[in-house]
Amino acid sequence: MTAVIVLNGGSSSGKSGIARCLQAVLPGPWLALGTDMLVDAMPASMRASDTGIEFAPDGGVIVGPEFRTLEAAWIEGVAAMARAGARVIVDEVFLGGADSQQRWQTALGDLRVLWVGVRCDSAVAAGREIARGDRVIGMAASQADVVHRGVVYDLEVDTTHAESMECARTIAAHAR
Repeated sequence: MTAVIVLNGGSSSGKSGIARCLQAVLPGPWLALGTDMLVDAMPASMRASDTGIEFAPDGGVIVGPEFRTLEAAWIEGVAAMARAGARVIVDEVFLGGADSQQRWQTALGDLRVLWVGVRCDSAVAAGREIARGDRVIGMAASQADVVHRGVVYDLEVDTTHAESMECARTIAAHAR
């Protein structure tokens, strides 16, 4: 049985909406955990530090060594929850493409994982970003392609024209 579903896509691509819909359509309880939770849990001083995580005015994201240390602990913690029996949906942004996926693969090891690429046309994601009002403008466009570089998926969905529930049903059909 699938223990972890990893949703990877750029900012405003629709991952969080899909995660909520997956919780509604998958049998049993699933935890939805995202990289935004990790960033929110960090001290404010790390959100504007070259050792933590910085959000550039153009939407770029720069991560430093202290962020990587906490991220590694976060990933291991998520894997431990799945090993303890919690089914987990991970809402992630692989800023490092294949290297980011490798960090998760190492931690998740023997767990059954469904790797899902969440794509969205960068112009559509940029429009969502503006509508949300809680993101640095430019983040969606800067992440739309880079997060998928070298990443291997079991399944891809595209939210450019598909609603979150439709994508969730497609993903749920592959989670066994």
